[in-house]
Amino acid sequence: MGTRTGDVMDAIRRRMASRALSPGEKLPSIRSFATTMGVSPSTVVEAYDRLAAEGVIRSRPGSGFYVSGAVPPLALAEAEPRLDRAIDPFWVSRQSLDAGPDMLKPGCGWLPADWMPNAAIRRAIRHLAHADDGLLADYGGTRGSLPLRRLLARRFADEGIAAAADQILLTNSGTQAIDLICRFLLRPGDTVLVDDPCYFNFQALLRAHQARAVGVPYGRTGPDAALFARLLSAHRPRLYITNSALHNPTGATLSPQTAHQILCAAAAHDLTAHDFTIVEDDIFADFEPEPSPRLATLDGLDRVIRIGSFSKTLSASIRCGYIAARPDWVEALVDLQVATNFGGPSPVAAELVHATLNDGSYRKHLDGLRRRLARVRRETAARLEALGLRPWLMPRGGFYLWCSLPDGRDAAEVARAALRESVVLAPGDVFSVSRSASGYMRFNVAQMGDPRIFDVLARAMKASGPGTVSQPSR
Repeated sequence: MGTRTGDVMDAIRRRMASRALSPGEKLPSIRSFATTMGVSPSTVVEAYDRLAAEGVIRSRPGSGFYVSGAVPPLALAEAEPRLDRAIDPFWVSRQSLDAGPDMLKPGCGWLPADWMPNAAIRRAIRHLAHADDGLLADYGGTRGSLPLRRLLARRFADEGIAAAADQILLTNSGTQAIDLICRFLLRPGDTVLVDDPCYFNFQALLRAHQARAVGVPYGRTGPDAALFARLLSAHRPRLYITNSALHNPTGATLSPQTAHQILCAAAAHDLTAHDFTIVEDDIFADFEPEPSPRLATLDGLDRVIRIGSFSKTLSASIRCGYIAARPDWVEALVDLQVATNFGGPSPVAAELVHATLNDGSYRKHLDGLRRRLARVRRETAARLEALGLRPWLMPRGGFYLWCSLPDGRDAAEVARAALRESVVLAPGDVFSVSRSASGYMRFNVAQMGDPRIFDVLARAMKASGPGTVSQPSR
């Protein structure tokens, strides 16, 4: 509000949002809170009266003011960064998604808005304005837009995957695709293999489904195949969830040999278990200069499910993902999507995605994007190395650099120090099931154009000081 009265009101709201003041609890007395805030008692009286008028608090004559039964949500504009929040798989997501316009986000997982094909999207939106009323107002089909599914089927055919349009189910996002698969195949207590490190939201989703995540160490050519086979026997997991192309967070590429070994181990395990499935998230495919091996291509969508979305290369605002799987499984997943979402993604969103992908400029956009990222990766790697942060490898494409910190510094402490200066970083342990990556950090090179980031990073490194964190060999 910009006034002393507003400051008092904001202070009360913050206490309520943090649960320092609970529903039904008495507020501080007018005189004591005036002393705490350094204002006059009449200012506190006015603030309390306004909050009472809003229904946030209520007055009990002769007793004082009390928090109403329901605590109102706190607006993001009123919230400070949660410096005390545990650094877990939700930490980077919450900090990045809730960041205000002044926050810098080298730890986030998406491209800057002005790097996206916005001209093509605007053309698609103008075209959509002339669409039939049904597209603008009705529910979509249970599998989602047929033209978009046919386009995806043609793309899969170019890879060597024979998948009819009916084997493809459109979803609201890549995250929802994994959620549907987990609902379909998992029960509470089931074990799921994930890469260590892996995309942190895999862990968050598995936690939501009460599944047990077991990590497979991930190297420069993919997961440790020998250990993968042993973990299959020891834990009898239901799923293995992975990125094959431009692995998140490491940027590594799966080799043909490792892909073959993983599928052979899965096939051998399936002879006795008959219930093991691999979920391959292919969200970074368009960032590769040339295609690398895919488990779904080698397997033919037998025990591998392919998922993906368009949030990284097209728009995170136009939510649309997909699942490609065996026909009988797609039928069951359709029912699940109807039960939980009453159909597929918004027909408007699917039409925008289809029109943009078909736009003649989109392929040129991707070519330019890959060249731009290649240049920025080199430049960012050099600047990070000057601070003692060494890239674990130089990826073939994409926008991530997985870097080791010098002198045993703890990435979580560096991230906390940077957050105090409005910079969101991605410390290594949020990606690691075993919590063995505290000496690593993931950087988004596309989000590091502001030179202030490197100044903040240098100060955060200095503030955290040398530590005793061991650097795990990977």
